[in-house]
Amino acid sequence: MTTVDFELSAEHRLFRDTIRDFVASEVRPVAREYELSGVYPVAIVEKMKAMGLFGISVPEAYGGMGADALTLAILFEELSRGWMGVAGILGTHSLACAMIARHGTDAQRLKYLPDLATGVRRTGIGLTEPDAGTDLQGIKTRAQRDGDEYVIRGTKLWITNARHADPLPVLVKTDPDADPAHRGMSVLLVDADRPGYSVSRDLPKLGYKGPESCEVVLDDVRVPADALLGGEEGHGLQHVLGGLELGRINVAARAVGVAQEAYDRSLAYAKQRTAFGKPIAGYQTIQNKLAEMAMGVQSARLMTWWAASAADRGDRADIHAGMAKYQASETALHNALEAMRIHGGMGYSQELEIERLYRDAPLMAIGEGTNELQRLIIAKGLLSGQVVID
Repeated sequence: MTTVDFELSAEHRLFRDTIRDFVASEVRPVAREYELSGVYPVAIVEKMKAMGLFGISVPEAYGGMGADALTLAILFEELSRGWMGVAGILGTHSLACAMIARHGTDAQRLKYLPDLATGVRRTGIGLTEPDAGTDLQGIKTRAQRDGDEYVIRGTKLWITNARHADPLPVLVKTDPDADPAHRGMSVLLVDADRPGYSVSRDLPKLGYKGPESCEVVLDDVRVPADALLGGEEGHGLQHVLGGLELGRINVAARAVGVAQEAYDRSLAYAKQRTAFGKPIAGYQTIQNKLAEMAMGVQSARLMTWWAASAADRGDRADIHAGMAKYQASETALHNALEAMRIHGGMGYSQELEIERLYRDAPLMAIGEGTNELQRLIIAKGLLSGQVVID
């Protein structure tokens, strides 16, 4: 009788254990101090460079790991169990690297990917604007062709890694009159030293400390025509949306990590904390909470692996990734709140990690497309028959 294998391969388990050990030795001991003080985790970044983690989505031909999506999911889950902010530093970098590897010209790959693989260069992705988040077709940033150059004018908001990104792939409108709008959208690879390119400010945040989230101003920035990703106008939105499949798997995995950490800490606390003469784990109310948290974590993890496996097969995985991102982020929100309830007053204190999990969890329900949008995408896929649930 053939069984369905829900376990990781030996190679994936070894990778998970390696990252888990790294998080235990290098991330957990400093996460609270760095997070509360607003210190950028330079030492952690340098160690991740040495481990080759900045090249996880870069093909081996350019010096990277060329890892599959399941490996990426494992990486982001394990990092997020220790500190979700650290996962963010690698997240948008890996997404942008994958986009350049998949859609870039040979010259663009050769120029950028080897240095991106080592972390000598780092990157992010410039999508969101003050008036355009979920609705990317509503962006106002323009790039006008002027001879052998494009001239870019606009503002991007909530850009992770903005102060370290070189290049920054920027979604622009090269033909603002195109109908439909996506046919006039392109991605330009903007080097950080271009005149007119500036990171104007860091945006204060509830959680997701560690990586910066910035406003980027492009004031008549001139880039050569060969900075056009793929070398042909009008494919920018497709490039971005394809990358966001991987991005949503990344966010789902981060959410699983937060949800797992909330459960782990709650289970341990419930066994040691006593009330009315016995550990609170002996009370049915706490047992019910722990059971729900555990079931949520494992269902979210399996759905994330399912989405990653679909991507690794080369299947269209936007519905899979949307389902995983939705389920995992809602689980992270639920588990973070339940962890605070189980911990009581100590969960509200900055002396423990629970309040950080509570502040970090909401990002996953917002980032890479809100959960409200994910439900619409999922429903559209079900109605069209793209995904069949049976």
